[in-house]
Amino acid sequence: MAIRICLFLVSLLVTSHCAIGQVADKLYLGGEIVTVNDAQPFAEAVAVKDGKILAVGSAAEIAKYRDQKTQVVDLAGRTMLPGFVDGHGHCFNVGLQAVAANLLAPPDYTITDIPGLVVELQKWAASGMAQKYEIVLGVGYDDAQLKEQRHPTRHELDTVSKEIPVLAIHQSGHLCTMNTKALEIAGITAESKNPQGGVIRREADGKTPDGVLEETAFMAAALKVMPKMGQEEFDALALEGMREYAKNGYTFAQEGRSMKTIDEAWMRLATNQKMLIDVVSYPDITFSDEPFGIDTPWFSKTLKNGYRIAGVKLSFDGSPQGKTAFLSQPYFVPPHGQPSSYRGYPSVPAEEVNRKIALCYQRGWQFLAHCNGDAASDMMLGAVKDARASYGPGEDRRDVMIHCQILREDQLDAMKEFGIIPSMFGMHCFYWGDWHRDSVLGPERAERISPARSALRRGMIFSQHHDAPVAKANAIRILSSVVTRRTRSGDILGAGQCIPVSAALKSLTLWAAYHHYEESNRGSIEVGKLADFVVLDRNPHKIPEEELSELKIMETIKEGKTIYTAK
Repeated sequence: MAIRICLFLVSLLVTSHCAIGQVADKLYLGGEIVTVNDAQPFAEAVAVKDGKILAVGSAAEIAKYRDQKTQVVDLAGRTMLPGFVDGHGHCFNVGLQAVAANLLAPPDYTITDIPGLVVELQKWAASGMAQKYEIVLGVGYDDAQLKEQRHPTRHELDTVSKEIPVLAIHQSGHLCTMNTKALEIAGITAESKNPQGGVIRREADGKTPDGVLEETAFMAAALKVMPKMGQEEFDALALEGMREYAKNGYTFAQEGRSMKTIDEAWMRLATNQKMLIDVVSYPDITFSDEPFGIDTPWFSKTLKNGYRIAGVKLSFDGSPQGKTAFLSQPYFVPPHGQPSSYRGYPSVPAEEVNRKIALCYQRGWQFLAHCNGDAASDMMLGAVKDARASYGPGEDRRDVMIHCQILREDQLDAMKEFGIIPSMFGMHCFYWGDWHRDSVLGPERAERISPARSALRRGMIFSQHHDAPVAKANAIRILSSVVTRRTRSGDILGAGQCIPVSAALKSLTLWAAYHHYEESNRGSIEVGKLADFVVLDRNPHKIPEEELSELKIMETIKEGKTIYTAK
């Protein structure tokens, strides 16, 4: 009935000429509109012109912007929100994951044990992909979810192939397993030393590599065995990544640790006006002081054809679920072969952390710093304190700590003082909450992972992210996870850190836009901003919290044009 009344008001108020001199290209009405704008939280209708929001208000008010050429879009009782803004992810690698063998555990896929993982790799190889790329590539296995509670070994991957490399990438993106052929191509032998910030795991003799590589050891080896692709393949993967983001309601994505070949793909797509959604890139400077693209016009606070380089990325430790994050206190259950005092390790020494952050302050670069463990966060915060003392606080710096898994209260105080924005990985509560409680951190520390409520109590702006392809680029799963903190087993991990739906939605839209310097362009449904919207089947404010995970993305709209519709 409400929908029919709204449409009737529009038809009643239509004139041959717009009453106020501006004519909308489209009107959206007939549903519930959640604006994420505190000054006007809800609306009945939105008018769009030239890809931007012309007006927001009641159906009667918005009808004034219509003439005979205006398209009226009936939301049919569904709920429209601002398009989701990626707090942190790797859009290109989402495309890579889409073409690799899927090794994810339920509910995202079906892999629950190592034999099933091997079968999935064999199926992918038999499909012709292995012949095309001269590698068997799988993405997303998680030892925490495998029945064996361990990584596969090189011998198990040898059953897939002994002739070509087999590479299975851990869901964290910080570890992998290689078969014997891949280790050979990577030049990893019993004589190989562990690199700085990485580990080559060994067999019982303490020398022979067992196939599992951590952190920098994994990254260096993967570069040697990954398939050699040309521009066409790179561009196709980037496009596929954007399609996956759009499918999940995102109109703005992050390339959260880019390299030259990836940024070149984004530049080509932007130059040729082939961007489906907007993408910002942060080239990695962990191992280089001169990131690609930073000296080009693409390095800007203004998007050009949907792309720009926004700043730089630093990485200071690894993955908590992979037990490579750098903690101040030991892991609850150390990895196999490690002593009870094991705390993980930093990716780079403390003096290098200090130098890199000082460089960012000196050159005026915004930076994203990967810190999972609280010891890594200590290194970052100490370096920021020193850089501010040397170079001043800087003008409108919006540096971001990525992941923030094991932040202490004193660290949040320091972040607020220094203006550092947390980007939290609240999905961990669902995906790895049980693992953190029982193996990684123990019950007490696990209760405080991703402490969003603590940040909220301090009045801090923060974003929430998926780190795709570490987890699916699923904003609905993030929303459910941070509001309920429910784990895969059904436990509630740290009820005191739950946040309300309103704050969760801001962390996925307006606050994420802020940390990208994009709050004037997107993140809320307000006049003058881009007409970037996501349409859900129901209103997240009006359903029970336990049903949030069941919300469906019905449509994604970029600058007034539909780029995804649910089948």
